[in-house]
Amino acid sequence: MRTVFEPAELSPGRFYRLLTATIVPRPIAWVSTVSADGVANVAPYSFFTVASVAPPVVQFTSVGRKDSVRNIEETGEFVINIATVPLMEQVNETSAGFAHDVDEFAQVGLRAECSERVHPPRVAESPASIECTLHRIIEVGDCFVVMGDVVAVTVRPDVLAEDGAPDFAALAPASRLGRTEWGLTPQVRTLERPEF
Repeated sequence: MRTVFEPAELSPGRFYRLLTATIVPRPIAWVSTVSADGVANVAPYSFFTVASVAPPVVQFTSVGRKDSVRNIEETGEFVINIATVPLMEQVNETSAGFAHDVDEFAQVGLRAECSERVHPPRVAESPASIECTLHRIIEVGDCFVVMGDVVAVTVRPDVLAEDGAPDFAALAPASRLGRTEWGLTPQVRTLERPEF
């Protein structure tokens, strides 16, 4: 026997809490942008994944039209910084609803450093970032799915494994769970894909 929840029977807020406590863990896109007026913004989004490999496209979803979406619409560029366990407090701080003219890097004590291929800065403290130009924004209900063409991935050498990809333990990614819960870097088990 299971408890059945139907969207029509719950408020949107309650159903959101149900979904985010069920779909776990979720990686965090810590998105940095800059407004047309030059104000830097950084905010976390836990609805985040790869949309396409060839060409490389990543996506995140904003619940509501937030500053990140407006800035991306204005400039056509953004950076996804990897949110890590050591940075969890600052990632969480950037989820506050700051005014549009507030530099959120300065507000929470982050260092902004120049990106390689796009204008918005990356978070210097983050060990890896994905630089993007706008592919498209799709409005779905009360949300905005932002897709970005990947133009560069930058990774600090200390988190690279011998095969040239980031080492999961060294990267130490944080994740979002339900309610106010956050996930720490989990244990890892290796399983080879079966061949038929």
